[in-house]
Amino acid sequence: MSTKSIDIPYKIYLSEEEIPQSWYNVRADMKNKPAPLLNPGTGKPMTAEELGVVFCAELVEQELDETTPFIPIPQEIRDFYKMYRPAPLVRAYCLEEKLGTPAHIYYKFEGNNTSGSHKLNSAIAQAYYAKKQGLKGVTTETGAEQWGTALSMACAYLGIDCKVYMVKVSYEQKPFRREVMRTYGADVTPSPSMTTAVGRRILEEFPGTTGSLGCAISEAVEVAVSNPGYRYVLGSVLNQVLLHQSVIGLEAKTALDKYGVKPDIIIGCAGGGSNLGGLISPFMGEKLRGEADYRIIAVEPASCPSFTRGKFAYDFCDTGMICPLAKMYTLGSGFIPSPNHAGGLRFHGMSPTLSQLYHDGLMEAVAVEQTSVFEAAELFARVEGILPAPESSHAIRVAIDEALKCKATGEEKDILFGLTGTGYFDLVAYQKFNDGVMGDYIPTDEDLARGFAGLPKVPGLD
Repeated sequence: MSTKSIDIPYKIYLSEEEIPQSWYNVRADMKNKPAPLLNPGTGKPMTAEELGVVFCAELVEQELDETTPFIPIPQEIRDFYKMYRPAPLVRAYCLEEKLGTPAHIYYKFEGNNTSGSHKLNSAIAQAYYAKKQGLKGVTTETGAEQWGTALSMACAYLGIDCKVYMVKVSYEQKPFRREVMRTYGADVTPSPSMTTAVGRRILEEFPGTTGSLGCAISEAVEVAVSNPGYRYVLGSVLNQVLLHQSVIGLEAKTALDKYGVKPDIIIGCAGGGSNLGGLISPFMGEKLRGEADYRIIAVEPASCPSFTRGKFAYDFCDTGMICPLAKMYTLGSGFIPSPNHAGGLRFHGMSPTLSQLYHDGLMEAVAVEQTSVFEAAELFARVEGILPAPESSHAIRVAIDEALKCKATGEEKDILFGLTGTGYFDLVAYQKFNDGVMGDYIPTDEDLARGFAGLPKVPGLD
């Protein structure tokens, strides 16, 4: 699949007309569908009516749709996309030269907006459907704050309220991103907090905890269901979010197709699954339909190894155990990851859609340690001119590793990875790396066993 003889520009831009007209629903092409969300009380699949208490009505329809391959993007959302999309596909010529590799490296850059990440692709969609339903506002959680920032922007644009529960360790590490959210009008609370019943319970059980996405989800859901006119929205994991993020992969594929490039390897960081699922969706669709084959790699932090060391089982998506059960690769809803600097990759579970694809052997997963991730981030910043987010840098780490393997073998492989966002609000992490005080934490088997011990026993589960 060499593209050596083709003159490919440094950046491949699409026109506004080439922004996707529809989102791609990869579940339509999956032989083995993701297992349904379950009611934790009955063990039975959640109905649209039950989900509608928590989520917006049209988002519930998208969440449950497993048969429609393409779902039209409303024109109002496409008009908003035009403010920062199409996003460029970049040929990493400088990185290739620095590594001395015959591999050709491409990255889809999603950081060209104020939120600094891909999260705005779904934030505007979810806020749009909330506004269309006549709601007063939405609640959510955020780990790295890219999602919270994106949602605050979308809500400000549409004129609805936004309440954000921010993982406490990130609240303390990233005050500037917190202030961006407040600038856009969001109400931001460190989680776990004393403002909710579930937050108070978690603080009583885990005094001094730095929090987790699971904790913050519980608080956001509690506030949504207890306040009329509000619904809960989520920046990752759910099927609807992967659907919205498919614009990443659709644009990437269109840009590559212009030059006849077919990637051998596709790499994305994996926390809950939004970026990875969005990037790989059209390529995975071809793989599922037998039209093409790709090697797809999910990269997660060694400190929160849901894919590589988790169990494929039904579990709560939140620490407070008030949300529906999802069948996914999980470390247990009670698992509290270390306060590492990849805040957006600290969720205990993984997207049910991606979990099923991984379980079926359609993609791989690797876990990488924090210091090696920042080594890759620093190299990338110095040669490509973009300071990458810690989350994105997990994909950079493995893209570099694969390119170096090509150097050793002389293979001219085409490598595509997702650069999900920028790291300009993550300078505390970069400071610790530069000062030599950043460490690597890998949970022991005993640590994981405690999380697995809390996996739910629910009527009807096998």
